[in-house]
Amino acid sequence: MAEHDFDEDTLRALADEGNETALDRLVDLADDRGDLDQLSELLDEGSEHAGRLLTRRAVENRDLRELQRLSDAGSSDAETELERLLSARHP
Repeated sequence: MAEHDFDEDTLRALADEGNETALDRLVDLADDRGDLDQLSELLDEGSEHAGRLLTRRAVENRDLRELQRLSDAGSSDAETELERLLSARHP
């Protein structure tokens, strides 16, 4: 699949109108830039994709507080990963 450069303002307008694919593309752009603030804002807008990406980063960093924050924001993935990490037994 070819990579396309889309105008971020256009993607934002489409996402604001309820287009989930445009919202996911905004998430991908923020993730590519490493823009955690933007990812968090997109999560607050209801993007499950943003929640998954933020959860992945928090798990990689073993950031329990971030996982709790994401879980509180409604990310079921973060809740699952938080419970998994807290339940893991270490020798």
